[in-house]
Amino acid sequence: MVGPLGKPQSLKALPFPDRLGNWIGGALREPAGAQLIDKLSPHDGRVLTRFVRSGETEVSDAVEAAAAAQPAWGAMPAVQRGDILHAIAMGLKARAGDVAATVAAETGKSMKDGAGETKAAIQQGLFMAGEGMRLFGRTTTSAAANKQASTIRCPLGVAGLIIAANTPIANVAWKVFPALICGNTAVLKAAEDTPATAWLFGEIAQDAGLPAGVLNIVQGLGIEAGRALVADPRVAVLSFTGSTAVGREIAKFGGERLAKVSLELGGKNALVVCDDADLDQAVEWTALSAFSNAGQRCAAASRIIVFDAVYDRFKAALLARTKQLKVGPSDADDFGPVINERQLDNILASIGKARDKGARILAGGTRLTDPAHASGFYLAPTVVEGVNPHDDFSTRELFGPAACLYRVPNFDAAIALANDSPYGLTAAIHTKSIDRAAEFVRRAEAGTVSVNAGTYGSEPHMPFGGVKASGNGSREPGPEAIDFYSSLKNVYVTINPGRV
Repeated sequence: MVGPLGKPQSLKALPFPDRLGNWIGGALREPAGAQLIDKLSPHDGRVLTRFVRSGETEVSDAVEAAAAAQPAWGAMPAVQRGDILHAIAMGLKARAGDVAATVAAETGKSMKDGAGETKAAIQQGLFMAGEGMRLFGRTTTSAAANKQASTIRCPLGVAGLIIAANTPIANVAWKVFPALICGNTAVLKAAEDTPATAWLFGEIAQDAGLPAGVLNIVQGLGIEAGRALVADPRVAVLSFTGSTAVGREIAKFGGERLAKVSLELGGKNALVVCDDADLDQAVEWTALSAFSNAGQRCAAASRIIVFDAVYDRFKAALLARTKQLKVGPSDADDFGPVINERQLDNILASIGKARDKGARILAGGTRLTDPAHASGFYLAPTVVEGVNPHDDFSTRELFGPAACLYRVPNFDAAIALANDSPYGLTAAIHTKSIDRAAEFVRRAEAGTVSVNAGTYGSEPHMPFGGVKASGNGSREPGPEAIDFYSSLKNVYVTINPGRV
């Protein structure tokens, strides 16, 4: 259903300027005669701001600033680096309202959801600031007499960070804080759909006392600014969150020059509902997993696999719940628009192809065109059944509020279908059987597995990432991120007892 919409926020009240430049070397810079790109509101299509279309020259300047700042930053004791990162996290907290408003304006989601993401970013910053006290190496033994063996952690150099727009401030925090605590400096390529969130983070970091050049933020298009960052030989480590197709390109070009590469990519995640599940709970978690954030989560549940014995009851309950969902940007709504019109059109095209192949559209499947939603990029919550598990709708990440139901006879069939996917990011099972739950956890081909909950979820101290086409094996955040953003140096010290 269409819920009551909050009043559009005045453009003059937004906590960012109407023209966004680059943060390079601790200062705002904009190339002379720069082209500007409009950032539209997903809610109503208004121009929120404009950002500079940076190219190879601007990216090179940012990398140069990061490279110049890295020796001093890397030499600073990690505990002191942590103190500065703590100040940035406290700056985020002090301006949490501004950050939440920026996230909400750029993504079309509610202030409540923007505030939740901001809180998660603050928690990430605090955790990684504390890692400055825990950059553990190890002390061990040597086979040789009078020799001490140990390892210490060292920075890699300049980190190139490329983020997605779905949870913008959390995505910034997931990459910037671990990269910096390890002693790297960074160039962050802002997501073109959320340029102001990255810009505001840069302002907060500067105000918190981050030394000039340690974090540089470049606006622009992925095909231009992002590609230039990946190609720059001075960038030692690359971290990317986004589509699998782009991730493969980054792996190719980064690998050719032997850069260290982390890829957190797409998902086509399975949520299994067994015949002994608490159906009310399973329906609620399915709706949250499939539709929250307008389905724009790499961890969203888009394949709902249901035992035949409860399929009809579950379907009826899910469709009833779907009808209750409110779509809009206010705190009273369940989810907002997708991020841009191109993405909306792609989702609608995929739904159309599925329908042409015989799929049944049980709910939604159309753009919302009533007066309250027509100017924005709104898709009605969509539930589909009768799709072949190997068709495009089943195998391609849509990144929108659209899920498909699949009927299976038993547990083994559910496991087989859950794993019959090019992706392996997250999975969930709903059951009252501890035996089924344990076996699902063991056999599910996914980086994160939940029992009686949703397919999404991560915490600052826990690793997140996938297998197969969902990533290249790296994990973020958690202490595991420290392993990616640092190198281990093996240290031997030979002792001469005769000189004691």
